[in-house]
Amino acid sequence: MSQAWIITTDSRIKAIVDSLGGKFDKITAIVVGKAEVKGVDHVIRIDVADGVPFEASVPAVIETIQANSGDVIVARQGEAERVLGTAVAAHLVAPVLVSVRELSQTTAIVGRFGGITNETVEFEGPVVAIIDGGGESEGNIPTEENTNGMSYHATVISEDFVEAESVNISAAKRLVAVGRGFAQEADLDIARDLAKALGAELACSRPLAEGNGWMSRETYVGISGQHVAPEIYAAVGISGQIQHTAGMADSTIVVAVNKDENAAIFSIADYGIVGDLYDVLPQLTKAIES
Repeated sequence: MSQAWIITTDSRIKAIVDSLGGKFDKITAIVVGKAEVKGVDHVIRIDVADGVPFEASVPAVIETIQANSGDVIVARQGEAERVLGTAVAAHLVAPVLVSVRELSQTTAIVGRFGGITNETVEFEGPVVAIIDGGGESEGNIPTEENTNGMSYHATVISEDFVEAESVNISAAKRLVAVGRGFAQEADLDIARDLAKALGAELACSRPLAEGNGWMSRETYVGISGQHVAPEIYAAVGISGQIQHTAGMADSTIVVAVNKDENAAIFSIADYGIVGDLYDVLPQLTKAIES
């Protein structure tokens, strides 16, 4: 019997469950913490005491997963899950796959060079894949059991928070992405107005997250950031270099707004507007609202 194991600390695993459905005899979620998940066959919950980081549960996760040949382990794309998943891989001496597009018992299609191309990877025995979870899990309420496995002695003694927008852009069906065309952080409000009118989420290019610090790292799209595939992707003030477009190449409809008529983003856009975003966005928002 083939089995897929999902390691998560979060209920947002719908994309993982959907990708595994019908390919395995059983899907078991190893839930570290209190998240409630649906759509899997069985849940094994590992309790975590207050003040203890999820990563301290590495020994318990390793002990819980009894993977055999034909099994796969999927770790949700999250900071704690990446630690837990790679620890399991080290214990099993199993390969770790990232940028996974499709996964079965013996093969995986993974993105290479930041998603510019795909490669089919074949493997024997268990493998650990890191996959974005998507939205809230849906479906049946699974059977559940609790385990109190070993954990490392660790306690969070301080936290350093950066106030930023928190959103799961990989699950969004519509995105407005902002780039260096914006002169200052306050100007992003006109993009937020457009996103609200479209029923979209706000994303960005890497410089606005890691350079300017205007938005959280979870919201930037690109080779080293999020890979998204919304129905509508509006790129505003983004030049369209491969470092960014590799992360949104699977978008269904691409709309570009840029004052440079030679910007690379227009070569992949379905619809393009050449103009100053400070003039275009308010007019576009008004037109959509009316």
